[in-house]
Amino acid sequence: MAHTGNPRARASPDLPWKTRLLMSALSFAVDVSCRRNITFNRNFFNLFDIKCSASNQPKNGVKSSDFVIDGSRNLWFRLYTPTNVTETATTISLPVIVYFHGGGFVLLAANSKGFDDYCRRLAGEIPAVVISVNYRLAPEHRYPCQYEDGIDVLKFIDNEISKIEDFPACADLKRCFVAGDSAGGNLAHNVAVRANECNFSKLKLIGVIAIQPFFGGEERTESETRLVGAPLVSMERTDWMWKAFLPEGSNRNHPATNAFGPNAVDISGVNIPATIVVVGGFDPLQDWQKRHYEGLKKCGKEAYLIEYPNAVHGFYFFPELPEGSLLINDVKEFIQNQSAK
Repeated sequence: MAHTGNPRARASPDLPWKTRLLMSALSFAVDVSCRRNITFNRNFFNLFDIKCSASNQPKNGVKSSDFVIDGSRNLWFRLYTPTNVTETATTISLPVIVYFHGGGFVLLAANSKGFDDYCRRLAGEIPAVVISVNYRLAPEHRYPCQYEDGIDVLKFIDNEISKIEDFPACADLKRCFVAGDSAGGNLAHNVAVRANECNFSKLKLIGVIAIQPFFGGEERTESETRLVGAPLVSMERTDWMWKAFLPEGSNRNHPATNAFGPNAVDISGVNIPATIVVVGGFDPLQDWQKRHYEGLKKCGKEAYLIEYPNAVHGFYFFPELPEGSLLINDVKEFIQNQSAK
């Protein structure tokens, strides 16, 4: 599915000044916080990372609450329940979206304002029960910690979630989707692959929602070289984040980075649910994202490519950008289609 647009030969479309200012501030914070010795200055970056508390009082028709899975590794999730639906209908059944936030495996958290706003919007507009995961971050915790955290959340949902008093009875665990943006999109795919090793009793994964997933490789693609200067994403930043995330001594052809590259693990025989891959025309990572979609298709998986020609990386953070509403509608349609099967 491709949405119409007319991207010109430049690094980004005309963005509202407020959007461009916020993107510039975030880029500045990242660049200052990423040290040459592959450590990260969290104290400085947190000055720019506004956090939001959970709210038991509905905001925009959605309430939220936090639950700790393992305090020793700061593994917890924020649960979003759409009250405007659940309080007016007693027989309604809602899909469950397990959401992994982006940030190059290094930045941000489930309670960062941008993700809190976006997950609240997903819950209210789809509508769905959303479980937003706070996983361990690199470089303090490298691969495969993040994937292990994702699997542990699915196991918790399968085994323990019914014991949580606030967990809505309308949540249909047989209609569960793993989703994420950027690094979270990478996580969603890899968690779906690893979920094959689990024997879930209540939970059934029926879809993967990969929003501008963070993949890469040793080579430089055409979009990476053409879109130098695009907002938020630069090769210097992504190279640093891969060094922070991957096992020391690995290069960017590691299978966690280059899922269908020279060192890839064959997933032809692995049960991966239907996947949508969302791509932005002004995202330097778009060629890798398209290769991911093509790799899934070649392995015989059900996959759909959704393109927004004028979208920059992280567009969903900014409600003033029209592609955000398009994305909500496309995700809603995907969830409805997979739920109907």
